[in-house]
Amino acid sequence: MAGISNNVPDVCPIRQMDDITRLHRFLCMGAECGTYYPGERPLMKDHADCIARLITEGHGEFVVKEILRFSSQELSIKERPVIFALALCARNDDPADKKDHKTKMAAYAALADICRLPPQLFAFVDFAQANSGKTTGWGRAQRKALNNWYRKKTPRDLAVLVTKYIQRGGWTHVDIFRLAHVKPVNEAMTAIMKFAVKGLDAVKKDYEKDGLSDDMKCILRFLEAVHTVKHSNDEHQIARLIEEYHLTPEYVPTQFSKSQEIWYALLHELPVKDMIRLLGRMSAIGLLEPLSNPAKLVIDKLSSEQTIQSEKIHPIEFLIAMKIYEGGKGDKGKVKWFPNGNVIDALNRAFLNSYKFIQPTNSRYLLAVDVSGSMAYGNVNGCQGVSPAVAAAAMAMLIARTEKEYQMVAFSTGITPVQLNAQMDLLHVCKIIAELPSGGTDCAIPILWAMENKRAVDVFMVITDCETLSAGIPPSDALKKYRQLMGLPNTRMVVCALTSNGFTLADPSENGMLDIAGFDAGVPLLINNFVKGII
Repeated sequence: MAGISNNVPDVCPIRQMDDITRLHRFLCMGAECGTYYPGERPLMKDHADCIARLITEGHGEFVVKEILRFSSQELSIKERPVIFALALCARNDDPADKKDHKTKMAAYAALADICRLPPQLFAFVDFAQANSGKTTGWGRAQRKALNNWYRKKTPRDLAVLVTKYIQRGGWTHVDIFRLAHVKPVNEAMTAIMKFAVKGLDAVKKDYEKDGLSDDMKCILRFLEAVHTVKHSNDEHQIARLIEEYHLTPEYVPTQFSKSQEIWYALLHELPVKDMIRLLGRMSAIGLLEPLSNPAKLVIDKLSSEQTIQSEKIHPIEFLIAMKIYEGGKGDKGKVKWFPNGNVIDALNRAFLNSYKFIQPTNSRYLLAVDVSGSMAYGNVNGCQGVSPAVAAAAMAMLIARTEKEYQMVAFSTGITPVQLNAQMDLLHVCKIIAELPSGGTDCAIPILWAMENKRAVDVFMVITDCETLSAGIPPSDALKKYRQLMGLPNTRMVVCALTSNGFTLADPSENGMLDIAGFDAGVPLLINNFVKGII
């Protein structure tokens, strides 16, 4: 177990909550307040009042720059809040206000960089429509920005994007072509738009001629392949075209969703992030039988550390995929499968290998894990098949394998120091937690223990299930007392209640406390951003 020293690292200072901090929290997790909830929640204008205030005060262009920064640096754990914030900047209410006009222009200029894929573009259009205020939502600036989105794509990229993502959230490319008055700028774009609107026959009628460029011939062959896949009744033909044109599951007709040959063809091109999400579906149709070629391909892909690093797959993503897959059924129980033990082993190895690519925060952690009896039961909110004890063990491993200075303690009505090191695997950590004595839960106890034992801590991370009540001093008051007594004014606290539907322990007046109600693959990034003072 690594010890906790008295060396004080550089940290961003704790400060009173201001609109910039609220903006950063909204962009990161979709809420201005100090509580994060897994899953998608409806976004409304009053969820981000800080944006309106910042624009009114003349800081609209700064807001757009921060939206672009959070998007480009992948600081957001959810993409929809970033897109929603951009739409608010683009459609703020007073077109006569010069500050608003500059904000609008900055927002539309950033559109293509933030909404890189059609689902993001459709979401922006939907949010812009909902927040159009006194105008129709389809003014000259928006039409120009949407035209530019299509025009700046290479012909090949545009053909893939328009045919792969046909519609999302009630919006289609054809809708945008019509409402934004999209005008093609070259022959390839004309053909792609006509294909989306009228189909292949209309395109072939216009382009059955000699003298076409090689690029144009490639686009026409691609569009014909997409059309053939959509209308073919021959799974061998579809599998061949998938391999030749690197097509994805979005192109496959519903009637072939259980074809092993087609899924094997798809598997070669699937990114690992998508593959681990679809393992159950592939096993359900019998594709991943032990010793089969498809199973070997899955195991080989999971064994590639280079792929894990390049796709930036977090250990928690592998943990969630592993627990769902070994559970043998989907979220609602409609799809069931027999897990392949070799694939489970490969997922576990990928889970362990992925820890080495996590960047440390170089902070001193006191990880306090609730060992009350209820931690062993039920599922974590946001993580199918993962119990609170397993999620807590995974977070303990994350700290032990990435940070130099940490201490783990188990708490209930008292504190028990836990021997933890970077060589321990998930089963070992779970076993240690399960064997500790249990009792009630008081989230202030770890802070009081650290005060009493003079532990210099930058981050208190408290992991419990849903019992977040304090029997004595509130955790926020205990934290303030700790900062003052220890001379560490920048110490932060995270309380992660894994099965809670909502709670509030964080002091809303400062940015040094964070509540997490549930757990998902985005939580480690959220905690990382919080510890570094980004939010």
